[in-house]
Amino acid sequence: MVANRMKSAKVKILRAEFESVIMKETDEMEDFYIKLSGIVTYIRMLGEDMAESNVVKKLLRVIPSKFVQIASTIEQFGDMETISLEEVVGRLKAHEERVRAQIENTSQQLLLTQEDWLKRSNKNGDSSNHQRRCGVFDRRGRGHG
Repeated sequence: MVANRMKSAKVKILRAEFESVIMKETDEMEDFYIKLSGIVTYIRMLGEDMAESNVVKKLLRVIPSKFVQIASTIEQFGDMETISLEEVVGRLKAHEERVRAQIENTSQQLLLTQEDWLKRSNKNGDSSNHQRRCGVFDRRGRGHG
């Protein structure tokens, strides 16, 4: 009897944790998946039923804005009653990796562009560009120096 009450209390605490958990913008999908599945596994170990579809729906509700587009696609074109949590997380992780690669590629292009610009301005001996970069201007906007 006491064991049943303790088990019931643990389940209530875990269900409250499950309902309140959210994914922050800075969280990685893998880390959040481990956290969420840990809660669900513990609830199931205590003998409580937790439908996979409810866990999937919860995940898609609490992900940050960077996943909204892919989450909408999963909801619209996936069977929310039969899709597994692992499948949804796999799709979200693939999206996360694609976005990360695109950001890295864009930042590398920006760095190369800035390097090229500096090389070109130094080759041309353009002193006005140098003055603008260094902030050497008089009140009328003309360089002095």
